[in-house]
Amino acid sequence: MTKPVFTGACTALVTPFLGGKVNYPMMEQLLRRQIDAGISAVVISGTTGESPTLSDTEKITLFHRCKDYVGDSGTIIAGTGTNSTEHAIELSVAAEEAGVDALLVVTPYYNKATPDGLIAHYLSIAHRVSLPIILYNVPTRTGVDIPVSVYQRLSRVPNIVGVKEASNDITKILRIRQTCGQSFTIWSGNDDQIVPAIACGASGVISVLSNVYPEETQEMCAAALKGDYKIAGELQRELLPLIDLLFCEVNPIPAKAAMKCIGYDCGDCRLPLCQLTKEHKKQIEEYFA
Repeated sequence: MTKPVFTGACTALVTPFLGGKVNYPMMEQLLRRQIDAGISAVVISGTTGESPTLSDTEKITLFHRCKDYVGDSGTIIAGTGTNSTEHAIELSVAAEEAGVDALLVVTPYYNKATPDGLIAHYLSIAHRVSLPIILYNVPTRTGVDIPVSVYQRLSRVPNIVGVKEASNDITKILRIRQTCGQSFTIWSGNDDQIVPAIACGASGVISVLSNVYPEETQEMCAAALKGDYKIAGELQRELLPLIDLLFCEVNPIPAKAAMKCIGYDCGDCRLPLCQLTKEHKKQIEEYFA
């Protein structure tokens, strides 16, 4: 059985901005905090990192600088998915050249590929890089839900190693596990379902929550992976109010507001994402008061 890219909690890291540009000193602070908290992997330029509004130059620079900073003390997973296969290949090749450890590749969005198109898309990328590729299924954003039959086909490709499953369908995790075998790793993409997903065969989570509470998220995953569902379930319930707040508006708008409350000013989101409503801003500030 192939060793997973990571087990437990992986943080889908926010991208800090200052004066409209990427705030690299703050990014290093965020990376150090994650490493010190015991988080072994982070995603750079994922959904939470505002990948749609990062230029290719910014993404590639982030990949280089984050991997150089982390070195062997952590796993850097680069978000390189787009809705153009050729563009996704270019970003994936550049990420590999930057030295990252794995790729997170979201399904093509807006153009809504068919199952055959999804297979062709991912095979095209997999044949151009040697890095482990994690599929990313988030139908609420992309308009496409990867069928289990597509997972079954792609799980046979040596460097397509698993999926971040954010479809909200717990039963689907069971079906993927039954169909694809143990060497194809499943990670939850939903913070409110971490423990149920692990109980159904997931190996952890790619998390927004762990931007704010990395230790607690890792502790929850570790307990669930050990089969201690009493502790894991208690943590899931305790953290649910914060999880709800982190998704009260489109991610990562609330996450950046929460980070500011705990002393990490990561700047505003880039348009078209805007600032929190006054009501939600007050709720988040009161949570951390």
